Amino acid sequence: MVIALVILLVLSSIGLIATVLLQSGRSAGLSGVIAGAGESVFGKKKGIDELFAKLTAVLAGVFLLSSLGLAILK
Repeated sequence: MVIALVILLVLSSIGLIATVLLQSGRSAGLSGVIAGAGESVFGKKKGIDELFAKLTAVLAGVFLLSSLGLAILK
């Protein structure tokens, strides 16, 4: 049981890191000007951002529950 929780914790942490890094940031400053121009040409991927936001919330919940379960079992 502990091994399964550790595996779940590692997979959820890797997934959480990946989804947070793949989300588009809140642009500010000079990089925001460049990104704004790119969005006007290529369009903004609104659906993908919403998907990553939901996936981040789910993975954060899995990470929280698996770490709590591991703490209780040890």
